[in-house]
Amino acid sequence: MEFKFTAEDEAFRGELRAFMKAELPDTWEGAGRYPEEDDWDLNQVIRQKMAEKGWLTMHWPEEYGGQNASPVKSAIYNEEIAYMRAPGRDIFGVRMLGPTLMIHGTEEQKKTHLTPVAKGEVQWCQGYSEPESGSDLASLSTRAIRDGDDLVINGAKVWTTMAHRADWIMLLTRTDPDAPKHRGISFVLVDMKTPGVSVRPIINMAGGHEFNQVTFDNVRVPRANVVGEEDRGWYVAVTLLDFERSGIDYSASARRLLDDTREFATETKRNGQPIMEIPWVRTLMADRYIDCEVARLMAYNVAYMQSQDLIPTKEASMSKVFGSETVQRVTEASLDILGMFGTLNRQEKWAPLKGRVQEHWMNAFAGTIAAGTSEIQRNIIAGRGLGLPRG
Repeated sequence: MEFKFTAEDEAFRGELRAFMKAELPDTWEGAGRYPEEDDWDLNQVIRQKMAEKGWLTMHWPEEYGGQNASPVKSAIYNEEIAYMRAPGRDIFGVRMLGPTLMIHGTEEQKKTHLTPVAKGEVQWCQGYSEPESGSDLASLSTRAIRDGDDLVINGAKVWTTMAHRADWIMLLTRTDPDAPKHRGISFVLVDMKTPGVSVRPIINMAGGHEFNQVTFDNVRVPRANVVGEEDRGWYVAVTLLDFERSGIDYSASARRLLDDTREFATETKRNGQPIMEIPWVRTLMADRYIDCEVARLMAYNVAYMQSQDLIPTKEASMSKVFGSETVQRVTEASLDILGMFGTLNRQEKWAPLKGRVQEHWMNAFAGTIAAGTSEIQRNIIAGRGLGLPRG
């Protein structure tokens, strides 16, 4: 096959780059996947401007405020935003909740929640993982008791990204404790301003604040906020996970860091010789660029399959595993090339690339855990891809 983008796709890529160049400050270096505290206002401004252009939800059907754009065009959008480390995207509302509601939501739920997401007016977060329930998600213990037309929720969620900024949370809670563990679970939409909801920040080892623990203490939620059938939320949750696992962000962010490292190594001398001319550095850089391109093509293959109405379950898992592990290999390689100075953080005046490499290296560990660990993904590849029996 001849792999290339259409003229329309290339024109869109150019338009998006020009838009970001005009909107971002000249000194912008980017916060990465999630905006930092100081970037939140800019994030909201750019998000709403992208919503006005229809970019935020361009892959949605037109009836829900989208442009019915192809998955490949959507992947281009995500790739460029990730590479530029630009703010404005809405991963939780646009990529996860919206498509899930279109499949499982009631007309009233769609009417209430899709329009604010499409306009960039609301921030969502995802309440899946719990202190004692991570990869074995179905073992969750957050409990909801029926009380007339309401559910009363008690429990806790952890590693909840952007909960401190969120207006709403989509969460899984057990509504039938006597059912088998994959049954008796409901998928519920909860207003974060509801009495009894509290958020405690979790600062990661890179000093960033994107994670939180969210506690529910007798939180009363209308049963009308259950998406799909009560006690059958596991099937809704799995639908959302299919939308969550996308590999293009991994390859784009890894390639940007590699480009930054290459520029540094070209301009910086060690023992009178540009670092980039050292043979082992050139070999290492070449290997990592190959990894980035393979990860990129795997992600675009997933988008292509989606454009052909195919379900890339194993392919998405393959892309997620390889992409997230590529980020780890790239950050490690960049640290090796920068040497001991590369371990300095952004507060140190001698830190090359303003300490970005060591921050990326620390953050990269989460990539093979979030959205399903590499072990979980390999199980999916083995079972659904290779037809291997369960161990």
